This record gives sequence, structure tokens and C-alpha cells, in this order.
Amino acid sequence: MARRHTPEASTRPADDLGEVVERPADVHDFAERTMLADTAVGQVGIETEWFVVDRHSPDSPVAPERTRAALAGCGPDLPGGSRITFEPGGQFELSGPPLALPAALRAMSADLTAVRLRLADDGLLLAGLGADPLRAPRRLLTHSRYAAMEEFFQTGGFPAGPLMMCSTAALQVNLEAGPRSGWEDRWRLAHTLGPVLVAMFASSPVLAGRPTGQVSTRQGIWSDIDATRTTPVADAGTQFTTGGPAAEWARYLLDARLMLVRDGDDRYLPVRDGSTFADWVAGAGPVPRRPTVADLAYHASTVFPPVRPRGWLELRYLDAQSPALWPVAVTVAAALLDDPRAADTARDACAGVAGRWAEAAALGLAQPDLRTAALRCVMAVVEAAGRLGLSPALTAAVADFADTFVRRGQSPADAALASWRAGGASAVLLDATTWVELPQPI
Repeated sequence: MARRHTPEASTRPADDLGEVVERPADVHDFAERTMLADTAVGQVGIETEWFVVDRHSPDSPVAPERTRAALAGCGPDLPGGSRITFEPGGQFELSGPPLALPAALRAMSADLTAVRLRLADDGLLLAGLGADPLRAPRRLLTHSRYAAMEEFFQTGGFPAGPLMMCSTAALQVNLEAGPRSGWEDRWRLAHTLGPVLVAMFASSPVLAGRPTGQVSTRQGIWSDIDATRTTPVADAGTQFTTGGPAAEWARYLLDARLMLVRDGDDRYLPVRDGSTFADWVAGAGPVPRRPTVADLAYHASTVFPPVRPRGWLELRYLDAQSPALWPVAVTVAAALLDDPRAADTARDACAGVAGRWAEAAALGLAQPDLRTAALRCVMAVVEAAGRLGLSPALTAAVADFADTFVRRGQSPADAALASWRAGGASAVLLDATTWVELPQPI
């Protein structure tokens, strides 16, 4: 849950954060000011998440303390400038700085290589999958925020919550919002692409030792927690389109249940009464005081729609990928939004499958309409390679992905299922640690 950067449009002077949010119109004003920043397109922020695996005991959890110790002195010195963080179940995350696509890919590749070599000295491996196929969910971080989040899910009747926190991993692609005149079209396209990209890069068909019947179990898990905070914003708010994306985002924030209320610098209280932010604004919230702008900003950080606006666009819907495929997934997602011709193709190709998130998670590219849309999209990326400045090696990797997976109606989930059939869940996990050195220059 690390940040890529903080654009000026999403910041506010500290003395304004204590202002009281008195009415829904204040939430709309917040959304207008903070949702998107008027920028050129082209920079990409990459966040890769990985399961950490003990080579000698793959069925055992690996505490973040052990991973940190193995990486002692590595963090600030990573060659590509990535920041190291951890998710509640010990998932390891690298968050790269915003750079032009080719540079962002090279920087993340260099940082992953540095991290992998350090971890290997301690017998630790990185596995690229959307869901842990073997180990039970176990919260390893003790921060107050995560303890309160866990309590929120347990008391609120959201059994998928601990799985989301501890057993899933994603590849997040962060893209600039672009010029203001194109915000609505870009916002819609980011959502329209979602089901196709979920299906194309599904990598999580196994959980708790068995196939789940879904190719993206990670997407299924996220969809099963509190729908007020995980439903797609654009899909959920079509009745508010007269106000554009900001009106949709404001309505989403108002309607989402409150998860946590901050009480002090590092103390978080779970909200158990089901109240929404709109309830709090109306005077019926979980605490006697009225909400402030700081409360609203924090509330916005606790909702997890597939596309989340943070001044930029967070694409949160991709399963974590193998060492060989994460650059392909980042390239496809970025190209389909940032290259105008590829975006036109994607908009047309994906229109008929927009909103089919559940079908994408369950069937992937075995669904004919999703497969047809995916093939058109990935070939549009190959055609855009020269315009995007992609290396021949990366262009070839995207084309090979199209031939190996997309044309066959398959995704990385099919390879994971083959591993499960051959050796069970432990084989799925260990096979996902196989490191493939990327061709240079990437």
C-alpha cells in the first residue's frame, strides 16, 4: 500500500487538514481538488509484490524481520531507486519512482536483481503469483492499522478480508491522469480495460492447496470483501456521470463504509457499526466529533477499487507476475492507455466486455469474447512498440506472450495449474520462484 509519488494536486497545506467536512458538497470539493492532476502522460510508476519463500521450508511463513535482515543496508541503495515495504502477510513490495516506461522497466529490473541476490544468500526466494497457493493466511505485521483492519473484517462479516491482507499479491501500474480535457475518457478506458487485463494476466488459480475454480483467485478475494470499498468506481457511479469522474469519486467516498478512524499518530480504531462517511458527515458517525479533511483523506486510502485515483491512476487489478512476465504486463497496461492509437483499439476491442470482472476472474481467456478483445489489445501494443521506445527484446517478449498464452486462450494461471497437477501446491509456489534473467536491454 505504498505510494508512488504525491502530485501537487493531491496535497493540501497541513493547516487545512483540520477543516471540518460539514456537508456532502465538501466531499465533492475534495474530490475535485485531489482526484486527478493535470499532467502530460508518459511516466509510469511500478509496484511489484512478491511472496517470500524459504527454499528449505516452503510451507513456512517468512517474517518480514528475516527479510529485512537479509536485505540489511539494501533499501536506500537500490540502483533503480525503489522503496521497500511489506504487506500484512509478509509479502515483499518494491515501489519504483515514476519514469518514462522504458526507464521504469529498467530501474525495477535492476532493483529486483539486487534484492534477489541478497535474499538468495539467506536461502530466501521471491514467488510471483496473485495468491499464495500453499500457506494459510497469517498476519505478520503488528502495526495498529493492520490489527484494526483485521478486526474490521472479522467483526463485519467479511471472511475474505484476512485472505486479502495476507494471501494475495498484485502488480500495480500507476499512470499519469493526463491533460484535464481527456480525464473522463481516460478514466473510463482504465475501467473498460480492467476485465480484459485481469483475464490476460491471471496467475492465481490455487489457494489453500487446491484449485479454486477461478483463474484469478486474487481478484475473486478482493471482490468478496466489503463491496462498498471494492466495487469499481465508474461502474458503480454511472448515475452521476453529469458531474464527471470527480462526482463519481465523491459519491463513492460518501457511500463507502468507514473502516478505521485515526486516534492519534499511530492508533487506529475499527468501525464496527457499519456507518458510512456520509453518515459521519450527517452527524451519525462512529465518534462524537465531526469528520475533518484529514479524516476524509485517510478514508480515501482505505477504499480499494480496481482503479483508484490518487492524483494519478492506480491500476490495482493485475495479479502479481513471474520474473519473466511482469515487464510484459506493465508494458501492455501502460501502452493501452498512453499510446493514442493503441488506446483507440483497446476502447473498441473491450467495449463489449466492460464490467465483466467476475467472468474474467473465473474463466479468463477461456471466455471467447475476452480472448478476442485481449488478442486485439496485445497486438496493438506490439504495433505501438516503436512509438513507445520499447527495446526489440521487450517487443519480442510481448509478441511471444501473445503467441504462448493469448492466442491459445490461456494465461499464466494455466501454467500454475500444470504445476499443481505435477506436484501439488508446493510445486506451484516453488515454480513461481524460478528466476528468468530478462534480456538486456529490457
